[in-house]
Amino acid sequence: MPPRKKAVRRKKVAPSSVGLSPSETKNAGGDELDTLARRVETDGGAVLGRYNDPFGGQPLLLAGLPIDRVEPTPYQRDPSDAHVKRLMVVIEKIGRFLDPIVVVRDDGRYLTPNGNHRLQALKKLGVKSIVALLVPDPAVAFKILALNTEKAHNLREKSLETIRMARALAKTSDGSEESYAFEFEQPAFLTLGVGYEQRPRLSGGAYQSILRRIDEFLGDPIAKAIKERERRGKKILKLDDA
Repeated sequence: MPPRKKAVRRKKVAPSSVGLSPSETKNAGGDELDTLARRVETDGGAVLGRYNDPFGGQPLLLAGLPIDRVEPTPYQRDPSDAHVKRLMVVIEKIGRFLDPIVVVRDDGRYLTPNGNHRLQALKKLGVKSIVALLVPDPAVAFKILALNTEKAHNLREKSLETIRMARALAKTSDGSEESYAFEFEQPAFLTLGVGYEQRPRLSGGAYQSILRRIDEFLGDPIAKAIKERERRGKKILKLDDA
């Protein structure tokens, strides 16, 4: 067997010792960025700002772009219809689009390597423009996918997060559980969250499909509703013990 490679330890970095200071991020300029800004205006867009990336010091533009000029890069996966619909609901609910996409310019078009779901959601909502971080280096379109390392919530994480949110709201709100349906997403998360609090290795997936069909948000004040969730959660644990 080949010898095992020694793990390379990352050197410790002193806090606040890397990159640019806040004042240095605003001094973005240069011929390349100026040319790109003019092309944005020619394409019917608007430059909203320019800055240097605080980590690597690379110049970037923040731009409002005509949405019909923005497309996904051709090599990324197809969008999930369910995820697009979910984003549409969230954007409409909060009345704002708060998550600019990353784009590179390609012959009058703007290609996004990581924002197709947001792009499709806005297109289906009928919006005219989209806010984007415009990167001058086209090669970034092939590298940006490496930055998409966030892991989606699994059932345990989502359930625990939801019941903890409910407990925090119970201390400050007189609203009903059902009035927070948007924040909680599924009543099953609340019931399973109680189970996961007491048994981290609970096989919640075995019960979620049933709970999604029979569990509903409660009309009781959230503090009272939590007591009912605790009762239901104990029933799940008894089933798990059987």
